[in-house]
Order: sequence, then structure tokens, then C-alpha cells
Amino acid sequence: MSITQYFLCKSITQHSMSTKEKRVYGDVQRVKILYNKKDSALIQLSDGNQAQLAMSHLNGQKVFGKVMRVTLSKHQTVALPREGLDDHLLTKDFSGSPLHRFKKPGSKNFQNIFPPSATLHLSNIRDGVGEDDLRLLFSNSGGTVKAFKFFQDRKMALIQMSSVEEAIQALMDLHNYDMGGNHHLKVSFSKSTI
Repeated sequence: MSITQYFLCKSITQHSMSTKEKRVYGDVQRVKILYNKKDSALIQLSDGNQAQLAMSHLNGQKVFGKVMRVTLSKHQTVALPREGLDDHLLTKDFSGSPLHRFKKPGSKNFQNIFPPSATLHLSNIRDGVGEDDLRLLFSNSGGTVKAFKFFQDRKMALIQMSSVEEAIQALMDLHNYDMGGNHHLKVSFSKSTI
């Protein structure tokens, strides 16, 4: 039996539909917010393993003060609506997104997938960006930075937020953040602590 590549996410808000927290676990292809249940969305990932991973790591996590419920979906497609229909703005196609992390077979991204934690791994840090800059950036996302540690090359770092919920929010806000100089900050959950 194959695992469906679609999952249903409940208890979401319009603001939480950036899909960035789902991109940590797979390449999001399409998202459809349900017309009659605006707090639920059908999310299509590249394959069933990615959907299973997203479900196991995100189900029960708190986002915007609400507990997210994630289950595999019985639906096999997320159809794109025709232009002009009422639900046109409720469906987004991300199939050509440059943010896909898992399109290359054997990519190291597959080895660095961890459940949500208060500690985040930062990479692609631009030269000249210091600890104070990153602490301020992450504090401005609404959280409290408890600890910070640069790696030796200063292109990567660990940052610990005061809770898993704050770390999820920071990841959603700051993954792919434009740091200037053609550097977009990469944010993912870390297995390490500080």
C-alpha cells in the first residue's frame, strides 16, 4: 500500500498558510484552503514519505496559539480552480517554487530533517552579520532568544528560542529571509541544543 502524498491540516489560520513549516519536511506542490472550513487546508507534497514525515512531526504542534491537527487525506488530487471562481484565491500552486529543498536525489537536506524543537539551525549567513544582528532579527519575530552559538566559519549558527512554538513561528517568519548580498537565510529545526 502506498502512502498518499496529501495531508489535511486543521486548526490553521490564514496567516499560518505560508507553508514554510511544511517545507521543512518536504516540497509543497499545492495548498487548498477548504471553502467551507477556512481553518483547514489540503496540502500536496512531492511524495507520500514527505507527507508522512510532515504529519508525524507537525501533528499536535502549537501555531498561533492553536494546536495543529494533521492527518493523511483521502483525496488524491488538489485541483487548481478556474479563473474567476470564488475559491480561486484559496488554492496556491507551489510546484515551481525555488524554495524546494528535496528535488535533488541524495541531497544532504534529507539527512537533516528533525522534529520541531526550540533550537533552530541557521545557514547561509552573510559575512558581516553578527550575533547581535541575528538575536535582534529573531526577537523581532515575536520570540525570546535564550541562547546563540556561531559555528566556527560564522556562516552557520544555532539559536535557541524560549519555546517550540516560538521556534516554529520564527522559522515561518524568517526562513528564506533576504539578508542582502544575494544571501537568503536558511532556517531549520536542529537536533542539537546549545
